[in-house]
Amino acid sequence: MAAGKTGPIDATLIPGDGVGPEIVEGVKLVLDAMGSPFAWDVQLGGMAAVAAGQDQLPQATLDSIRRTRLALKGPLTTPIGGGFRSVNVRLREEFQLYANVRPVRTIIPGQRFENIDLVLFRENLEGFYVGFEHYIPVDGDPHAVAMASGVNSRIGVERVIRYAFEYAVKNKRKKITIVHKANVLKILSGLFLEVGQAIAKEYEGRIEVNDRIIDACAMLLVLDPWQFDVLVTSNMFGDILSDEMAGLVGGLGLAPGANIGKDAAIFEAVHGSAPDIAGKGIANPVSLLLAAGLMLEHVDRLDLATKLRAGIDAAIVQDNVRTRDMGGKASTMEFAQAIAKRV
Repeated sequence: MAAGKTGPIDATLIPGDGVGPEIVEGVKLVLDAMGSPFAWDVQLGGMAAVAAGQDQLPQATLDSIRRTRLALKGPLTTPIGGGFRSVNVRLREEFQLYANVRPVRTIIPGQRFENIDLVLFRENLEGFYVGFEHYIPVDGDPHAVAMASGVNSRIGVERVIRYAFEYAVKNKRKKITIVHKANVLKILSGLFLEVGQAIAKEYEGRIEVNDRIIDACAMLLVLDPWQFDVLVTSNMFGDILSDEMAGLVGGLGLAPGANIGKDAAIFEAVHGSAPDIAGKGIANPVSLLLAAGLMLEHVDRLDLATKLRAGIDAAIVQDNVRTRDMGGKASTMEFAQAIAKRV
């Protein structure tokens, strides 16, 4: 974690695409009401950068993140089709952001699942997402066979699992579940389980540990999610489970994400750019607001992070100010203003 600081902290801000600029304005409004804890260096990314005649991930944006070591970003659009790589993946690779942290908790009462409070740690750089893919031609068909290779390294697995355990201890969590598919992928997923079990022995007496096969875990998350606390898993499994967990609390609009590396950390709204509602002023900024809360925690401003989350809860539950996706009528900025009054 970054060292604590009471003055404004330099940070890169990437508004992003679609509804990104709108929810970023809402977040800035709320943070300004809290004393402006960050000094923003605003940079382009995604299709906004392309529209400005630049690469999807401009050099100036990379240089800014290298300088600040801290970034908050709105959703970035990756066009479907050849020639474009995910900017999110490029950022993770560029800054070796090995841990993707996805907390979910119940905010809106009366949902299908109540009192959800879970955190998932996803290995962010390896697994099948390394993109080692190729075709094997057969009988004149150049795409007859598609093959992909997954990669898990001991060092890569160890750092994300250890990060999860250290988080659990620091935040007084009780249990960690290691999620794997070692019954079938005996080497690729077996290494993940093996390393997890070895690290677990170092925390005996402090953290309860168990493991679940990915398919069983996915089922149990919707049958009895309260049996879980902290989950740690590999890249693809984490990608799937994190969205499933967001569904327990109302969807991606209510779930933040953090990408943690040794030399940089990037915090994000985990939903898409929603071009169908862009410019209408109705987008829900909660995901990015909660991401800003994770960012405040990262720089040891737990006081402000706690105040921000309390303000979000109060505006939604007590003041009943909600955007349309939460069953209300408030615009993005009306909702942000309600939170700003609370903080």
